[in-house]
Amino acid sequence: MKSPERVESKPALVVIGNGMAGMRTVEELHKLDPDMYDITVFGAEPHGNYNRILLSPVLAGEKTMDDIMLNTREWYVQHGITLHAGDPVEHIDRRNRIVRARSGLEVRYDRLLIATGSKPFIIPVPGHQLPGVLAFRDIQDVESMLEAARNHKHAVVIGGGLLGLEAANGLQRQGMSVTVVHVTDALMNQQLDKPAAQLLQKALEDKGLKFRLNAQTAEIVGTDRATAVRFKDGSEIPADLVVMTAGVRPNIELAKAAGLHCDRAIIVDDTLQTYDPRIYAVGECVQHRSATFGLVAPIWDQARVCGAHLAGAGVRRYVQQTSPTRLKVTGVDLYSVGDFVGGEGSEDLVLRDARRGVYKRLVLKNNRVTGAVLYGDVKDGPWYFGLIQNNTDITSIRQTLLFGEALSARAA
Repeated sequence: MKSPERVESKPALVVIGNGMAGMRTVEELHKLDPDMYDITVFGAEPHGNYNRILLSPVLAGEKTMDDIMLNTREWYVQHGITLHAGDPVEHIDRRNRIVRARSGLEVRYDRLLIATGSKPFIIPVPGHQLPGVLAFRDIQDVESMLEAARNHKHAVVIGGGLLGLEAANGLQRQGMSVTVVHVTDALMNQQLDKPAAQLLQKALEDKGLKFRLNAQTAEIVGTDRATAVRFKDGSEIPADLVVMTAGVRPNIELAKAAGLHCDRAIIVDDTLQTYDPRIYAVGECVQHRSATFGLVAPIWDQARVCGAHLAGAGVRRYVQQTSPTRLKVTGVDLYSVGDFVGGEGSEDLVLRDARRGVYKRLVLKNNRVTGAVLYGDVKDGPWYFGLIQNNTDITSIRQTLLFGEALSARAA
């Protein structure tokens, strides 16, 4: 007599982090093999997965929370995924392949995906723990900022990068008087050269934003709540709300405690695998060939590669690509990509049209475009990006290069 067949249970995939990187990887895996794993997801926030990039329009009142949801709770149910929202994992036991969450819940894994993202860097000046001092990172931060805007007048944003300017724009749209404080002498100095940064500053000043550049924050003043920001030179400005956007740090404490190899972030290879072959990692918490990541384009590429390897279709390799930066602050068009600083052996092509408020700078080396900064007229940004990616020889279109694709196509 034949013995009854044993039903093989599926291998277990546990995902730590219910953000964009982790869930995109699960979606990529599902495209290739939706039934391969029993999937359990742990998230620190009490929601489904939402588009963190669109928090700025929510703050500005242009979108609602529902608009920015990527995967609702129903989506997890429909796809047979167990979601533990608001219950972050606090321990990884690699020997027994178990994760333990804050609630005490323990789940076994055959494969583990770490997508713990990053956390905002709060400048540790005196007063940084006062009520009214926030980061700009998640839904809770946005709700706190909106509440502050209803009840208070003066906001100070510390950090004049992309995120800081988006926060400043949103708070101003909510009726606050906003000053952006930046430690260098030019806004968005990671993405823009000086002339473009000055054009941007002027455009934002025309919209009513105020700026303190070359300013070092010494203290956040207040007893029960923030009331002012004091600088190293002794001057101060009123602040009922202080938003810190001075960069992020990869969330690696969990991985470190589990003995995974970490440097600035969790070290992964070209397949997004950590030094433990059962554990993968993606997103802002990883370090690949000494680089870390904050933009969405490379993280989508990582998700595609990692999803394929989890599905057993492992021929893909993650290759870092240059990613462009676009500014989403209302009414300001900005695009920058590649190496716009230049150096030994490089040359600049520059176009300035003050009347139209247009500035373009292309950096060339060996008759190739290596970087571009566009302000005011950005429609050719993707074309310049293509020239950089494809390492195109631009000798034949050099004369028309600054005037864009349409003219250059005719000249070629």
